[in-house]
Formats: sequence, C-alpha cells, structure tokens
Amino acid sequence: MNEPTFRELDLARQVPADVSAAAFFDVDNTMMMGASIFHFAKGMAARKFFSWRDLVGFTLRQTRLRMRGENHRDMHTTRDSALAFVAGKKVGEIVALGEEIYDEEMADRVWSGTHALAMQHLDAGHRVWLVTATPVELATIIAHRLKLTGALGTVAESVDGVYTGRLIGEVLHGEAKADAVRALAQAEGLDLARCAAYSDSINDVPMLSLVGRAVAVNPDSALRAEAKLHGWEIRDFRTGRKAAKIGIPTALGLGALAGGAAAGMAVRRERERDRDRQAALAAAVARRTLLRRH
Repeated sequence: MNEPTFRELDLARQVPADVSAAAFFDVDNTMMMGASIFHFAKGMAARKFFSWRDLVGFTLRQTRLRMRGENHRDMHTTRDSALAFVAGKKVGEIVALGEEIYDEEMADRVWSGTHALAMQHLDAGHRVWLVTATPVELATIIAHRLKLTGALGTVAESVDGVYTGRLIGEVLHGEAKADAVRALAQAEGLDLARCAAYSDSINDVPMLSLVGRAVAVNPDSALRAEAKLHGWEIRDFRTGRKAAKIGIPTALGLGALAGGAAAGMAVRRERERDRDRQAALAAAVARRTLLRRH
C-alpha cells in the first residue's frame, strides 16, 4: 500500500464547513484592548495627518467611553472627528496606512483569549465575522490579519476613490449591529439559533439577543448584570489568572473539535481563499443595511 501524500492527509483532516453556523465578535475591548479607532488615530497623528492636540481630545473622549460606557453622543462626536481627518484623502492611501498602523499599534493589543475563541469556531467549521462601529476598511484589515472570515463596520462615503467626509447611514452601533447581522444571516443562509455573538458592551445586547449563544467578554458592569440575568456565558481576560481559564466552550462540542490543530490549520487555509469574496459581501451588506436605516 502506498503511503498517503501530504495533500491527501491534509484533505482527510479537514473539518467540513458548517454553513449555517457563524460567530460574531465585537472589536473594541472584546477582540482588542481599547478602541481600534483610537489606535488608528494615534498612528495617523504620528504621521502628521492631524495634531497631537486633536489626539488628546480624542483620548479624553475614549476615556469617558471606558469609564461611563458607550453612548450615542460620544459615539457621534468620535465619528465626526474621524470623518474630518479622512475627508479628501484617498481610500487606498488610508487602507495602506491602516495596514502599517495595525502592525505598529494594534497587533500586540489583541486579546489572545478572545482570538482563541474565534479560532475554535473556525476549527469547528464556522465562519467568523467582526461586527463593529469601527470603519469597515479598518475592521476588514483586522479580520484579515486575524485570519477571520470578514467584517461588518461603519461605511464612510467615497467618490472616485476619495473620502467625502460623510457617512453612508449611521455608525454601526447598538440596533444597527443587530440589523447588519440579520442581513448577513439572510444573505449567507445562516441559522441565528446556531450562531454565537461576543461583546463587552451593554449596547450590544440587541446583537447578543439575536443568537443562540451569547457571550459577554470583558464585560462592562451593565452587561455583566444582563448576562447573569439571562444566563449568558461570561469570559473575562483582563487578568492573567482569568485568561488562563479559557477552556473549550461546551456549546461547540468535543466532536466538532476532534480534528485537532492540524485540521484547524487546513480549514483556515481553505477559508483564506474565500476571504476577499466574504469581505466584499460584508461591505455590501453593511452598506445596504445602513442605507435602509438612513
């Protein structure tokens, strides 16, 4: 009998894609420490796209968000600041800078525990999407770097490849996230009862309430109380002691993960071939959803 080739072994270990299940992850303070748009703004300030005084104001608003929790007033103030500094800039230029800034400012701030949860979903054959108020271009960069399926994010208007300084619709926040997830589920044939969602913020209760498995990650006090009320899982990676207790989510099941790390690597390689299509779909879904709300 001939020995199997590496290609044959690779194919044999693959976990079949579970096309009706997916996981949705918030970004700021869920997948990443702090606000991704702040890290991006810091990198832009270092490149003199705006002043350090502007960054100080941005930092103060982010501090209020962390201490008081997100609210629409602060979200819209932050949105307006972000739109102002990209107005008139080429989309390609901002995306290229985003790639650089991710490496400099964000890569080391990803919560390893949350990323491990996302990888477990991929290894089980699920698709994994970021769903965030962060601009969709930046969210897509983060998703690609983390080897995830794609991202839904806030859509900034551009004409002839140049940002206008206006949004299409509103910030992808609160109910808008839930609307975007519903639209994506319909487009992709997902069964929301078989999906999972992860967030740190009480404002994401609409998205968390949509799915069969809701997980509060590094939750604010309001979301922690809500999670306890509904019996949702709570994962807190903000201390080394807690981060060591990641474990395997029982809802995924041991059978789904039996392929092990080798199977997971094979599945992720296969999914990487479809990332561009998925990212384009995500942007289109977000755009359509925000247009309807607008």
